[in-house]
Amino acid sequence: MSKSTRATKALEQAGVAFTVHTYDYDPDADKVGMQAAEALGESPARVLKTLMALVDGKPVCVIVPSDKEVSMKKLAAAFGGKAAQMMKPADAERISGYKVGGISAFGQMKPPRVAIEAAAMAHDLVTMNGGQRGLQVRMKPGDAATALKAIVAPLVA
Repeated sequence: MSKSTRATKALEQAGVAFTVHTYDYDPDADKVGMQAAEALGESPARVLKTLMALVDGKPVCVIVPSDKEVSMKKLAAAFGGKAAQMMKPADAERISGYKVGGISAFGQMKPPRVAIEAAAMAHDLVTMNGGQRGLQVRMKPGDAATALKAIVAPLVA
């Protein structure tokens, strides 16, 4: 497994301090984020999953704790939209340039607008997908939000 991805390169270019962590990715896991948290020995609240969604038909990236579900109503409101829905996996892969299970908010081909769950900001460090299945990057949540020019808002149900 390469520890250098478009995501890690984007973080380096943005000057974000981060560490890289690998784990054995289980493609059959019911919840990939929860499996990552368990494999890394981290609290699910600190391991953030990266999801691709549509708000009023436009692609967005949503980052929430791996043990939580996104509220479509709150997601739409965060972007000033009327309606939100999860993106189909094939569309998420095409738009992000990453495989499902390895989608990172960093280094996407055409970076969409990004929203991060407000509760994630309470942690010293969070872990997010590093652009490859089984590869996570750990950093300060504020650094991630700044690098992504993310909206920080309540997003979970």
